[in-house]
Amino acid sequence: MSKEITNDLINDFENDFNSSKANKIAARAAQENGIFKASQNLQTKIDLDPTFSIEIDTGKVANQKQSGRCWMFSALNTMRHSIQKNFKIKDFELSQNYTNFWDKFEKSNWFFENVIATADKDLGDRKVAFLFATPQQDGGQWDMLCGIIEKYGIVPKKVYPETANATNSSALNDTLNTLLRKDGLELRKMVQAGKSEAKVQERKNEMLREVYRILAISLGVPPKQFDFEYKDDDGNYKLDQNLTPLDFFHNYFEDDLDDYVVLFNAPDHEYDKLYAFPFEDNVEGGSPIRFLNTKIENLKEAAIKQLKDGETIWFGCDVGKQSDRQKGILAADLYETDTVFNIETKLSKKERLETGASGSTHAMTLVGVDVVDGKPRQWKVENSWGTKVGEKGYFVMDDKWFDEYLFKVVVKKQYLPEKLVKIAEGEATPVPCWDSMA
Repeated sequence: MSKEITNDLINDFENDFNSSKANKIAARAAQENGIFKASQNLQTKIDLDPTFSIEIDTGKVANQKQSGRCWMFSALNTMRHSIQKNFKIKDFELSQNYTNFWDKFEKSNWFFENVIATADKDLGDRKVAFLFATPQQDGGQWDMLCGIIEKYGIVPKKVYPETANATNSSALNDTLNTLLRKDGLELRKMVQAGKSEAKVQERKNEMLREVYRILAISLGVPPKQFDFEYKDDDGNYKLDQNLTPLDFFHNYFEDDLDDYVVLFNAPDHEYDKLYAFPFEDNVEGGSPIRFLNTKIENLKEAAIKQLKDGETIWFGCDVGKQSDRQKGILAADLYETDTVFNIETKLSKKERLETGASGSTHAMTLVGVDVVDGKPRQWKVENSWGTKVGEKGYFVMDDKWFDEYLFKVVVKKQYLPEKLVKIAEGEATPVPCWDSMA
């Protein structure tokens, strides 16, 4: 049998297509409206009534604009929510630009250190290629922000506001990554030439000086000390003077970051096991990136408990799947494309991870849930895309979408069974940079 596509074969396919009225109807709908509109399931929108039995008032949503800092916005949202509540400051916002500056600075150092450590490997080595593909970027994980905050603290947004390069980061990332690649190649050559560790570190610090300059010009010089002046929601005037960013963090955020655990649901990995991601650690000597992989039911149970106590939740998901960005809908059966094309494309969550068809692409914040007869029906989501999408920036997620496309939540240990707490506090198994959980 021929392996080539022949004209006879094409003619057979064409005749088969034209013989079906259903194909012609589907073609007209898809070509005129696009595949997603043609396959949209109206019932899912009807079912997602934005009413929640448990709901936290968090105020106006933030806007990351043309940047990939969703993980940072979501994490700082969970922190600002508690500050808003405890100090009665409506619509208070923490500076995402401040943590952004130090994240990029620390990622640059982490890149240099890993380039030095792998200088004996070929550029085609899988880990080396991973390093040089993207020396630093906007994206990140919960633990990465913890490492930044524990070292540099946090500040109010009005103390260190957004800049054009923070809200639209493409030019900054391109400039910085080009410099890092050039410098990385130089450091590799120094190590390969047998230069002393002291000489290599001296040259690395000269390179970091240029990185700092780029960031300071683009984002501003981060404050070392500031005054926090505000009126609370009752009209009371407050002034807290001569604060450092670490002072502000310790004085205004009451929780211990070590009390939080990242629960992950990756069916292609062993459940009830702690995994480490050393290739994503952004701060040398900082918090390691760790995920506790477990069943989806454990993520839901812990999330509901935390929401009941009035605390919001950072989560990571595959936001591009089965979602309507403008209307703010996340529903597992929102688009029935298989019906339009008369095909079967269903992959399990495990299969999607194994084949790279799905993964954690966006972070948001859980701020509510609708529990009916003891089971969650839908979830309220605070996004960071501004107020012009969804319901003033808020999305609704059905519980089936949670099952299929949500991968991780950050919850406090107090909401976990003792078995999972012990695992979270134990030794983690490291995974490579190409792992599907990354």
